[in-house]
Amino acid sequence: MHELSVAQALVEQLDAIVRERHADAAISFRVRIGPLSGVMPELLTSAFSLAAAGSAVEQAAMELVQAPVRVRCQTCGAETEAAMNRLLCGACGDWHTQLISGDELILESVELQMPETAAQ
Repeated sequence: MHELSVAQALVEQLDAIVRERHADAAISFRVRIGPLSGVMPELLTSAFSLAAAGSAVEQAAMELVQAPVRVRCQTCGAETEAAMNRLLCGACGDWHTQLISGDELILESVELQMPETAAQ
């Protein structure tokens, strides 16, 4: 299950953001994940709770956003959605395509809990 190592790297990245911004913790974060990324969303969710235990992101809510598989046709130039196992142009049906979306795993946003400042 390589999702555990992905989750550990995600926790390290989130912890670094919390430290850099001098925050108390991460409240929530959003990850964009494509079906061709090689990561199963449900396994990543389970692995994250294990990897985050005891960290500043332990209580953070994870939102997973599914990225569509999109291709650019090298014949007609169209950009269309494609099936995961059929990277054909949706406009002309040609198989000469270039993948432009669907293999990503990106930390898109993080909501932080900032320390409360004492009233003066």
